[in-house]
Amino acid sequence: MWRSLASNMLTVLIAVLFLLGGLILWGKSQYTAEGPLETAICLRVERGSNMARVSGDLETQGAVTSGTLFRLGAKYSEKTGQLKAGSFLVEPGASMEQIVAEITHSGASTCGTEIVYRVGVTRTQTVVRELDPATSKFEEIADFILGEDEVPAAYTETRQDSDTRYRIALAEGVTSWQVTEALKAMDVLAGETGERPAEGLLAPDSYEVTPGTGRAAVLAEMQERQQLRINAAWEGRSAEAAVATPEEMLILASIIEKETGVPEERGMVASVFTNRLNRGMRLQTDPTVIYGVTKGEGTLGRGLRQSELRKATPWNTYVIEGLPPTPIANPGMASLEAAVNPQASDYVFFVADGTGGHAFAETLEEHNRNVAKWRAIEAEQQQSN
Repeated sequence: MWRSLASNMLTVLIAVLFLLGGLILWGKSQYTAEGPLETAICLRVERGSNMARVSGDLETQGAVTSGTLFRLGAKYSEKTGQLKAGSFLVEPGASMEQIVAEITHSGASTCGTEIVYRVGVTRTQTVVRELDPATSKFEEIADFILGEDEVPAAYTETRQDSDTRYRIALAEGVTSWQVTEALKAMDVLAGETGERPAEGLLAPDSYEVTPGTGRAAVLAEMQERQQLRINAAWEGRSAEAAVATPEEMLILASIIEKETGVPEERGMVASVFTNRLNRGMRLQTDPTVIYGVTKGEGTLGRGLRQSELRKATPWNTYVIEGLPPTPIANPGMASLEAAVNPQASDYVFFVADGTGGHAFAETLEEHNRNVAKWRAIEAEQQQSN
């Protein structure tokens, strides 16, 4: 009897274990399987939240089939205690495993509201925008000029949200003075800027920051990135480069950056300056003269005067031979590469052509014809205005 009972209990135990194993395998397959979500959502995890609240929110929004399985999977993978606050983009068909990974990885929000400080050559524009999960496109909520316009309520309200993301975007061609002044005006940052970095040593790029990030720390990161770019560009220089040192490359790159806003022209503009340097011709470029007047502290806001073109300054390339003593702005990677890898040409002149680009010439006669065309275009534009 006891033997029969023990045998039956063993059979039941085996059956239970078999069913339990099958249940675990089923649960695991459900946890890693494609989820039911058809349209992307932005999942907001508040500070102090937990997996129970998050799983309930996901279940309500149709992102998971079972909140219980979601919590068990997170616990089994030992990620329950790694939940981060923020706003996270949940893609269509995301599995429970993928969602758990998203909300426990770095804590960096991947959707929701973002404030972008765009540091440009003439102004710093602040934009408040929100990502639409369905289209993966940002919708602008508000924008204003930092330090000039009245601060909109949308900015103030967004600054109070704990999951707001912040980004500083540096345009190519900004000066170090413009960057440091812009950072001083950003209320998301803290501390002093310290000594202004030398011209040319800040990388035009996008920088993620968080409330309380030190201004000096942001400038240090900008300098680190630029140094990496300088090193990489110099390593990739060609035999045709007319510059002898990384410092000269940086100076020439800054001039190229200020001379053209057309990416495809950088190599050709570089070839003009390379040809001039190789032939012992003066560079004769207006942006260097302007820098001699402003020292990079703001924009000139008017045309150059003849007296300024004739005045001897270390940056007046109509007067001095070769390169000026310092960069005149912070160049991007493309201009750094162009400075040491110019396109092959015999051009030594260029002038605006009215389309945003330039007309290039090999001879002074040809250049004078291009200048006459540009003067005619200028006259027409002034009449129409």
